[in-house]
This record gives sequence, C-alpha cells and structure tokens, in this order.
Amino acid sequence: MSFLKEFDSEIYELCEKELERQTNHLEMIASENFTLPAVMEAMGSVFTNKYAEGYPNKRYYGGCENADAVEQLAIDRAKKLFNCEYVNVQPHSGSQANGAVYAALIKAGDKILGMDLSHGGHLTHGSKPSFSGKNYQSFTYGVELDGRINYDRVLDIAKIVQPKIIVCGASAYAREIDFKKFREIADEVGAILFADIAHIAGLVCAGEHMSPFPYADVVTTTTHKTLAGPRGGMIMTNDEDIAKKINSAIFPGLQGGPLVHVIAAKAVGFKHNLSPEWKEYAKQVKKNAKVLAEVLIKRGYNVVSGGTDNHLVLVSFLDKDFSGKDADEALGNAGITVNKNTVPGETRSPFVTSGIRIGSPALTSRGMKEAEFELIANKIADVLDDINNTQLQAKIKEELVALAQKFVIYNQPTY
Repeated sequence: MSFLKEFDSEIYELCEKELERQTNHLEMIASENFTLPAVMEAMGSVFTNKYAEGYPNKRYYGGCENADAVEQLAIDRAKKLFNCEYVNVQPHSGSQANGAVYAALIKAGDKILGMDLSHGGHLTHGSKPSFSGKNYQSFTYGVELDGRINYDRVLDIAKIVQPKIIVCGASAYAREIDFKKFREIADEVGAILFADIAHIAGLVCAGEHMSPFPYADVVTTTTHKTLAGPRGGMIMTNDEDIAKKINSAIFPGLQGGPLVHVIAAKAVGFKHNLSPEWKEYAKQVKKNAKVLAEVLIKRGYNVVSGGTDNHLVLVSFLDKDFSGKDADEALGNAGITVNKNTVPGETRSPFVTSGIRIGSPALTSRGMKEAEFELIANKIADVLDDINNTQLQAKIKEELVALAQKFVIYNQPTY
C-alpha cells in the first residue's frame, strides 16, 4: 500500500477505512466472503498490464506465453475441482457468464424458464429488468408455501411453456437443489439444462451439496461467494460442441481481452479450494448457517422453508410491521451487515422488500464457529425485537466489534 499512499492518499484512506469496516463489522451478506492475501496479490500483479485476446495458444497478441500458462493452470484446476471436461475462466462476472450461455445456445426471442426473483432466483434467470427478460421470452417457477421447490409443479409449467432452456440455481434459496430432478424435467420437454451454481459452488466442490454434473448441459458460477476467490465468473460443460459455442460467445461475442490478473487470482483460489482444509471449511459454513436458522426460529422469526441446507438463511417479515430495508439499516447500525431481500409472497418493492438474506461464509472464513453464530443470531433477534431502539443498536455494536476483533481477517486459513 506504500505506493498507493504516496501517489493517491484519497484512495489509500478509503482503502484503510474499508479495511476497518470489514474488520469491525460482521459481514453476513450471503454473496460475500474474505479471499486470501495470495489471491489479492495475484489480482494486483503485473498481469494487469497484459492484453491476451483469444485463448491459450490461440492469441491475437504476442508475448502471451506466461498468460497462456496462467490461464491453462486455472482451467486445469477448475476441471479437477468440479470434475468436468471443459472450462472457460474468462467471464468477468457471473452475469456475463450467464449471458454467454444464452448467446451461445439460443436465439433472441426464444423461451427460457427460470426461478422467480422474489422466490430466490437471480436477475439473469429471466427477470424482466435484466437482459435475460428483455431479449428472451422468460417464464418462471417458484417455491410452494413451505418455501421449497415443487419439482412436479416445475414440470407442469415446463410442459406448458416448452422452453429452450431451463435454468436451475438461485441466489436466495436455502434448500438443496436436486439437479437430477431438473434433468428429468428438461428431458421431458426437450430443453437444455443450465445450472447456475454461483452461490453454492464452494459447497459443491467440497461434496457438501449435490453436483450439477453429470446432469446439467452447462454450468456457470462466480468465483467469489462460497468459493472465496476473486470476483469473476466461469462456465463449465462436458459437451465439446457446447464448449466451442461458449468460447465463441465469450470472445469475440461479449468480451474483449480477458483480465489475466483476475484469471491468475482464480487459479490461486482454485488451489485453495482443492486443499484438504477446504472440505472442513465447507462443512463449517453449513453448521454455522444451521445454528443461525435454529436460533432465529426459536426467537420467533419466520425463516423461509423452516431452515437451511446450505450457507444462507432467508428471513421473512411479512408477519411483522417493519420491512427488509428497516431490518437491514437497524442491523447495520448494530455492526451486522446483511442485505434486504425479496421473499415468497412479496408485497413491497425490491427497494424496500419484506425480508433479509443472511449468510455464513465470510464469518466462517474468519474462524467463527457454532458458539459465535449462536451469540450473533441472538443479537440479530435482539435488534429486530426492538427495531427502533438506536441505543440498543449502539450497545450491541460495541459488543460485536469486540467479538470481531478477536478473529483476524486476510490471513491464511486455519480451519
């Protein structure tokens, strides 16, 4: 940071403030995590200077021998990690990875069937404000009153819609996704099965969630979230023809030169995910989320689906007189960072919402376990029980800052 401090003190000071915020607050946004210093070092490496349009050994620029080696290493590690045949590590984000799948496999105006955003889906699964809802005829399935996917109902919808692609995967669904059942549905209607595992990839590669392979035709993920790597995307398949179409859709279809420094960081992250310690981390992520859900239920809060099988807990306030936005702000004042989130049966706008989404990955990366999550869950309930009590929020924040400072961030893992 010394170069930055000398050259641009304003940005340096903001970096320091952000480090302080991350250190003293409890990061519980389900899509956030703490990556390794080695990953951040690779992201800030000399590879940021290199243009490398194309793919390994097929570049449009000279001087790419080291970039080729970096990208091939990332590909090989990802293939081993997810047990698949073909990988594209160039997508800049999960959304761009999803866009490439559509661009590669269907035409504008074709039908796609994905999970409703308010039921736990993602913008790129056909939501109307997204390109996926504007460029394609999008249809949705959701969850039942118990907060779970009813696969028979999904089949009924698929038979009516006759989509070209069925998207499975979610951004706010706390239960395990049955990819085998989705494969059966896709086969029944002759659709391509596209699995977006951005949220659960770190659990999948550790054997703590069902894998989309061999069921899905194509799989996308982000490389941060539960994978705890750099921010970016990735696309995987076992189909050679699909792999070729995906590669063309990414470059030159949607993107120019790849971010070689980020691909280097992805490779470092995959090495971390391949370590024996990673399996212990993934198990702890699930244990911590389960404790979080159990405590909130005991304290009288409506946890959607009645619990969790993965890394996140979705809490509904449809039975309360406050909104997700209110809860988000109150918990933030108490030093707990979550995000407001739509819930099944949503009655408010996406800017207000009737729920919050809480995740365990980031605090698990800091070394917190069941005892800490039980304490934190009770503090969350304390804040929500008296949501307008700013004095209580300030008091709890002092207590939680003291807790947070006991657990080092940006250190090598010690799971």
